[in-house]
Amino acid sequence: MEQSFIAFIEQSIKDNWDLDALTDYKGATLQYKDLARKIEKLHIIFEASGIQKGDKIAVCGRNSSHWGVTFLATLTYGAVIVPILHEFKADNVHNIVNHSEAKLLFVGDMVWENLNEHAMPLLEGIMLMNDFSILVSRSAKLDYAREHLNEMFGKKYPKNFRKEHVSYHKDQPDELAVINYTSGTTSYSKGVMLPYRSLWSNTQFAFEVLPLKAGDRMVSILPMAHMYGLAFEFLYEVAVGCHVFFLTRMPSPKIIFQAFADVKPNLVISVPLIIEKIIKKNVLPKLETPTMKLLLKVPFVNDKINSTVREQVMQAFGGNFSQVIIGGAAFNQEVEQFLRSINFPYTVGYGMTECGPIICYENWKNFKPGSCGKAAPRMEVKILSPDPRNIPGEIICRGPNVMLGYYKNPEATRQVLEPDGWLHTGDLALMDEEGNVTIKGRSKNMLLGPSGQNIYPEEIEDKLNAMPYVAESIIVQQNEKIVGLVYPDFEDAFAHGLTNSDIERVMEENRVALNTELPAYCQISKMKIYPEEFEKTPKKSIKRFLYQEAKG
Repeated sequence: MEQSFIAFIEQSIKDNWDLDALTDYKGATLQYKDLARKIEKLHIIFEASGIQKGDKIAVCGRNSSHWGVTFLATLTYGAVIVPILHEFKADNVHNIVNHSEAKLLFVGDMVWENLNEHAMPLLEGIMLMNDFSILVSRSAKLDYAREHLNEMFGKKYPKNFRKEHVSYHKDQPDELAVINYTSGTTSYSKGVMLPYRSLWSNTQFAFEVLPLKAGDRMVSILPMAHMYGLAFEFLYEVAVGCHVFFLTRMPSPKIIFQAFADVKPNLVISVPLIIEKIIKKNVLPKLETPTMKLLLKVPFVNDKINSTVREQVMQAFGGNFSQVIIGGAAFNQEVEQFLRSINFPYTVGYGMTECGPIICYENWKNFKPGSCGKAAPRMEVKILSPDPRNIPGEIICRGPNVMLGYYKNPEATRQVLEPDGWLHTGDLALMDEEGNVTIKGRSKNMLLGPSGQNIYPEEIEDKLNAMPYVAESIIVQQNEKIVGLVYPDFEDAFAHGLTNSDIERVMEENRVALNTELPAYCQISKMKIYPEEFEKTPKKSIKRFLYQEAKG
């Protein structure tokens, strides 16, 4: 079979012409034919303003149907999309736009308020996603195209635009499709170059294991600038002909809970934190009553209660789905045991941006609790360990999902990608005789934010170490909160007449100041002061593992 990702999209638009495609929750709906028309109009703008195949187009904003239109229009034109997390601070967005050499930037209104076009000199134009109006233009051709768009569209399709007019770019397996930046700062950020074979293979994987069909409904919760949400809450759904609802506001548990009840999605894709919050807020309190506790102790009532409880949990997610797929971070053991005890249909997958994203997966019926599944179709997975069943080793993987490398960074690419195609994930795991992979930790230091965002502790430590009276610091994660451990420069502080309580006050001021520079998902919740230097390795790097459980 021909492995073309764009063919999936083109075929679906034609097959599902009159079906609903994308809805902004509590807002407007686009049908597949509207999606096609908007894609066509953006193509006219791209062409008239001189965008070539292979040029980069960046998009930064909250999830919305127009975000989806921008993404699809870029790829189906043959340009390369650069999705940017809307939570990144302005200078991070400027960095990525410049580093990727994007020609156009599409922004949401919230994002635009904080950006500075002068910091992005390579852009030819900036467009507002809400209505595709021009915010900044450095090209007369772009201005002309936007102004005369409807007229140009009418000339091109005098007898109205029909499905037989839909004909898109023909993608090649190794052709670059997406550059996805793992973090915002240039020193830590790597632009992951994902080719079409990765998008095709991830979408094909979803066709093989996920039971959706045309007309099914889906709630998109995860940020689409992340590969996990993009691949499994949007690209696969569009390829099938589903109806995707975007939560355009901050997806708090309350909004998500309400959206599940309204939309009744046929599949739920999530990160652990959202599942945990919904269960802790809406389900567990009902089980904590004295009567319930008593009834749960009686064996034959117990089964009955478990099925009632299962029903309640199913209802919390809309009651109409086949399974819940969880990824992006480790699952809280207590919540996982609870779900298992009521036979809830969930499975935990494993992936990373560099694989666009899927590496491991297993159907919920065969899923081994505590694991993250087995190697996904078309992917090979190995554990670099003399005894992978008992001694954790690094996960390496190979297959069509794997990236081409890091954009303009051959050195970083060489560090993780072997010439024969094996990718070093930097994660440690065990593998049993059936091939189930169980993650045992990250050999890199990366932490995960609430929606699976990458948090690089070194990035935050660099900033913190430059602040008043900080000698050295470690950033750790405890109970989903980010905590700063600081060894102050006591000598300097005392020389300036500070007391211990002054030092505490200064560290609190440092915390507040630092948070203004950090995205919401990696805000530091508190500082802990250490009386002596942190222990170091012979190479003088701090032994982080000693401080992960630091109590204070």
